[in-house]
Amino acid sequence: MTFSWVLGRDEVTAVSQRDAAAGVPAGWPAWLPPEAAERIVAAGIPAPWRHQVEFADALFGGEHSIVCTPTGSGKSLGYLMPVIAAAVHGQVGVPVDSMRARLTGPRHTALYLSPTKALAHDQARAARALGPRAWRVTPLDGDSDEAERRFARDHASFILTNPDMLHFSVLPHHQRWSRFLGSLRYIVVDEAHRYQGVFGAHVAQVLRRLRRVAAQYGANPTVALSSATAPNAAEFAETLIGAGPVKVVDEDASPSGRRTVALWRPEKSLRDDTARLLAGLTDEGRQVIAFVPSRQGAELVSLAAQEVAHEPARVASYRGGYLAYDRRELEAALHSGELRGLASTNALELGVDIAGMDAVLVSGYPGKLASFWQQAGRAGRRGQDALVVLLARENPLDVYLLEHPELIFDAPVERAVLHPDNPRVLGPHLAAAAQELPLRADDERWFGPSTAALASALAQQGVLRDRAGRYFWTRPDRAVDFIDLRAIGERPVDIIERDTGRVVGVVDMAAADRTVHPGAVYLHQGETFLVQEFDREEHQALVVPGRPRYYTQPQSSFDIEVLREVDRKRLGVTEVCRGDVRLDSRVLAYLRRDEVTHEVWDTNALEMPLHRMTTQAVWWTVPTHLATRLGWQELQMGAAAHAMEHTAIGLLPAFAPCDRWDIGGVSTALHPDTGLCTIFVHDGMSGGSGFAYRGYEVVEEWLAATFDRLTRCACTDGCPACVVSPKCGNANQVLNKPDAAELLGLLLDDVGSRALTRCPQPPVLSA
Repeated sequence: MTFSWVLGRDEVTAVSQRDAAAGVPAGWPAWLPPEAAERIVAAGIPAPWRHQVEFADALFGGEHSIVCTPTGSGKSLGYLMPVIAAAVHGQVGVPVDSMRARLTGPRHTALYLSPTKALAHDQARAARALGPRAWRVTPLDGDSDEAERRFARDHASFILTNPDMLHFSVLPHHQRWSRFLGSLRYIVVDEAHRYQGVFGAHVAQVLRRLRRVAAQYGANPTVALSSATAPNAAEFAETLIGAGPVKVVDEDASPSGRRTVALWRPEKSLRDDTARLLAGLTDEGRQVIAFVPSRQGAELVSLAAQEVAHEPARVASYRGGYLAYDRRELEAALHSGELRGLASTNALELGVDIAGMDAVLVSGYPGKLASFWQQAGRAGRRGQDALVVLLARENPLDVYLLEHPELIFDAPVERAVLHPDNPRVLGPHLAAAAQELPLRADDERWFGPSTAALASALAQQGVLRDRAGRYFWTRPDRAVDFIDLRAIGERPVDIIERDTGRVVGVVDMAAADRTVHPGAVYLHQGETFLVQEFDREEHQALVVPGRPRYYTQPQSSFDIEVLREVDRKRLGVTEVCRGDVRLDSRVLAYLRRDEVTHEVWDTNALEMPLHRMTTQAVWWTVPTHLATRLGWQELQMGAAAHAMEHTAIGLLPAFAPCDRWDIGGVSTALHPDTGLCTIFVHDGMSGGSGFAYRGYEVVEEWLAATFDRLTRCACTDGCPACVVSPKCGNANQVLNKPDAAELLGLLLDDVGSRALTRCPQPPVLSA
């Protein structure tokens, strides 16, 4: 497989090749029962790889451990071996000679956590195939009916679920789960690198609550973590689970085929080029996944590929929001080979354990090297040659990476970032923990040294009641209902076909105003629907089929208020601050854009509610003396600040472990809190994610890179490679690139030139 017709194209700007590698097998662990090894061999695995045995041995010996090897390297077998051994013999950590003499020992259970339902179901299928025939393995999630939940609670040995189910259902009712929790010997945390930012902080506290409740019933489970590579894997894992030390296994001993990675500058549009490559590779009989950033984008790429493919039925789309039946059908077709080409959001990256693809197309840099290599790892794990193509978007970061391919091919992946001790996260979880079991002074071993102070503060607020140093939840409602793990707020919106009553899909409430407002075009598996009604109280959007030949793009307004300034420092002729802000946003209208030319047809006003969020931000101002010197009118100053904000947001992922969709910005020619022209960059999640604060720490290099992009971009008036943003709430109106470059250069003064001289390439992809 040479892929010469792809690699020979003018759009390819750089190529890197990884040679094929032979695997390093190992023998089955001595503690693994022979019948268990025989079952695994019968399933098609003749021997484990060395890293699988190293991981399994550590877990069997009671060491918390994390395995950090590429996608498709067999991480699952590493944690399944000790879990299966526990299921067969009911004994963990005792010598093999005495184990065989004690087959009637106590029962042992295991709990698996993944970020998504689909991945848990996929791993349940793998566990059933590899484990004992009578092994009671069951998924547990929001789709489980009452009988399935009762079976899991009363009989299951291995439960596969997600943090949400653990948080909302299992822990608040832990008395009902005492059989399972009291015999819990392993906790498996899959895709651990996904638990970063605010979501990760919440999951870290859920894990602490789980370990605390398990201890109440006499269990001390060993934690197995599976993750993409991270330079601080041990530190991150210990922070996530609240325990240590954690052993790191990161030398991949599995075989891999030759893999070629190419960077691609689209000739037409990103969507068209992705669709052409997807169709062309599929027509050759290759199995291909194209990762597309947005749900709508995945649908449009799939449609475009179907239009030019010889066998359009072999191309489909996959994204979050599909119903369980649709997901299972697509996953089965992909496993069987009936489906060759798939345009997918990262719902598939997290959804099913699929590796060994012939090619992976990454449509737009996903924001982090770890995410890129996770997606790329789907290619070439069966020993065959494989191709990975990163197609660049027209945005500051993608264009910068095309110009510096070594930052893709040679740079280390980002450090994983997690702050579970954030009081806004820890406080509510302490309340939930107090409802599960009264809080005591020694609970600091689970929740850290700030436990006592926060518990006291919660008691003073009337959230908890202090009774002789023990803190109780005394309210009639549930504490967990006040905690939003994923910062998505209320239950999702059902998208219902008006004439048939069919539930087409779902969308998070936080995204509903932008996605299913009246008049919106909604795409689902190649079908196009028009939204006729959005009932917010009933959480329903009614749609009708249609083919309007346009797509819709929402327009929003944003206002920002400084609540608290935490730090301030000098930069050039200005000052940079970080602190807490309150962001008010509202969807005001939507554009109708031609689906072929992307030209704006018209603007349609909407009446949507105001949304308010408190988060963290970094901001800088234009001093009065500089504004006076420039003599610009308010509109000109605002246009320069707006363009600078867009470019800065586009480049922050070069310095913080985020992508541009994790952050936002607001700029204004005169802000009431500062009295000056001010540019804000803020975290996109309630409470903050740490990304804006990271921007404050590296602001010299970050804004120097922003200045570099503004001055080096070859366009005259601004383009997607510098100042035009796909996220802009007012459709990129009122932008002035030349003025933005001049203004930022003056703000940086000599600091900017010194930073550029010292660091011509910013420290991309290392946090």
